[in-house]
Amino acid sequence: MNRKQRTEMLINGSPQLAAALANEIESRYPVALIEEPNHGLVMVKVRETAQKSLFYLGEVLVTECKVRVEGAVGIGLLKGDEPKKAYELAVIDAAYGAGLKETEAWTALLQSEGELLAARRQAQHKIVLRTKVDFETMDID
Repeated sequence: MNRKQRTEMLINGSPQLAAALANEIESRYPVALIEEPNHGLVMVKVRETAQKSLFYLGEVLVTECKVRVEGAVGIGLLKGDEPKKAYELAVIDAAYGAGLKETEAWTALLQSEGELLAARRQAQHKIVLRTKVDFETMDID
């Protein structure tokens, strides 16, 4: 499981999961706060589909945080105003960066969270598909 997948599951999944994993590391290792959770703006780049050109759609508010655990730096960055979640993501990222033994047990937890997210997305997709209109079968008289 790569960093992007792991972060997506922690952001979109259960808020208790990220908190529990971060608390597990905090209770066993010293966590040095490098950069407190703060806000920033990030430009959103989009590719226009017709001409395949890039342009900036606008800015999005993000919250970021940096910590150090066992010599490894972790970064937490997510959309919106969520300083606690940014800190938790940074602690988890640093734990993976340091190769701590606790991270081995987390893989199964994160995979099950990923399966729940996939099921939730599939259910949402089914709801959206019910509203889709098929113009080929419409009877126009």
